[in-house]
Amino acid sequence: MQETKRLVQKCFDIDFDRLPEAVVDRTLYLILDYLGVAARGALSDSSQCVRRFIRAVDPGGGGAVIIGTSEKAGPPYAAIANGSGAHSLELDDVVNASSLHPAVTVITAALSAAQMTRCSGREFIAAVVAGYEVTNRLGIALDPAAHYAQGFHPTATCGTMGSAVAAAKILGLDQHQMTQALGIAGSQAAGSMEFLTDGSFTKRLHGGWAAHSGIVAALLAREGFTGPDTILEGRFGFLHAYSPQSNPDRILAGWGAPYQILRTSIKPHACCRYKQGPIDGILQIVAGHGIEATDVRRISIGVLKAGFALVAEPREAKLAPQTVVDAQFSMPFGAAMAVLFGRAGLDEYCLENIGDPRVKEMMAKVECVQDPELEKDFPEKWPASVAIETRDGRTLATRIDHPKGDPENPLTWEDIIDKFNALTAPVYGPDRAVAIVAAIRSLARQEEIRPCLALLAAE
Repeated sequence: MQETKRLVQKCFDIDFDRLPEAVVDRTLYLILDYLGVAARGALSDSSQCVRRFIRAVDPGGGGAVIIGTSEKAGPPYAAIANGSGAHSLELDDVVNASSLHPAVTVITAALSAAQMTRCSGREFIAAVVAGYEVTNRLGIALDPAAHYAQGFHPTATCGTMGSAVAAAKILGLDQHQMTQALGIAGSQAAGSMEFLTDGSFTKRLHGGWAAHSGIVAALLAREGFTGPDTILEGRFGFLHAYSPQSNPDRILAGWGAPYQILRTSIKPHACCRYKQGPIDGILQIVAGHGIEATDVRRISIGVLKAGFALVAEPREAKLAPQTVVDAQFSMPFGAAMAVLFGRAGLDEYCLENIGDPRVKEMMAKVECVQDPELEKDFPEKWPASVAIETRDGRTLATRIDHPKGDPENPLTWEDIIDKFNALTAPVYGPDRAVAIVAAIRSLARQEEIRPCLALLAAE
């Protein structure tokens, strides 16, 4: 009982000085990854729609930087722009056990809150760690597969709650106010998976809207507005309303052993997380056996049950994507990119490839299947299996237990910096990129981070 108050107590007590060095290092690593994705995401067509909206409703602008642009907005509006932009590329971080993307909500909210205070780097890091704890622990407690089956996107729902806590810590709320902020956030948590029907932009809004809602919740709580202090465990609370299989015991189980931020994965491929392992497997087979596109007769891909409806069904729709969002959630499209181009990055997820006859021909050779063997360790592991039948009668198979970017198969700091530089090349010059990397790596030594945030504007 009293899961809400107990969770808030744990988060309120998170202090930089008590964080392990590995946690601090991973937090900085994830912040840099987020900034690169957000800066490039500002160029997305959906991001331009969001900024036009913000100009209309917040004509005075000012306050918070919209990453990767020359524009500013009030911090709650900047959160919509930054979170939506960062979520538009499908290159944002993810935690397997909760099946969600924490950075686009938590770091987004923390950045906007920091624009309203004299926040130090140490305070910022502690707030991000707390936000990741809330977001991921709630995702785990809901049971990700059950939450998705209800039609909810946990990045949006759980991310709203984590954003509220991160913002509350940066704004200096006391423990009672933080509890109220979480309670208020519970009435704003939303995010429908119906975007899968037609490839619309609404999924991209989930990151920004969750961050915006979290900041609003914290600001309201600061002014004395109240929310239920049983928002998690109550009869009509978050756990009961959002999943038929929630387990409140999971919220605090194993607290800090390790912190959830150490369980966070990075995406190397620009698509849904459920496609990452299969793409790794295809790339492994193609490179290891010198397979050419003309050699492929059939590709069978074992996809986890929790992601099957996202990337494999209905088959007819996944074989005929109409938009980039459709392609990001089509396993056949991702498989075709891996075979035809040897990669599945931003350049491959484009309308030109969606209409390419070679891509359509390769997609038709892809069959997605459910394999009970893959489910045994889910969600702690997100395994995938791949078998490629060749025209000369060979069957080449592999299983991927830890996709590239998982904590067990990590990208190095050098890899993250390379990813950041590649993503931000159209936005920042090389000197600015170097300055941002240096600022993030030294964040714990900064007494106030607003000068660092000024670097995030486009040159």
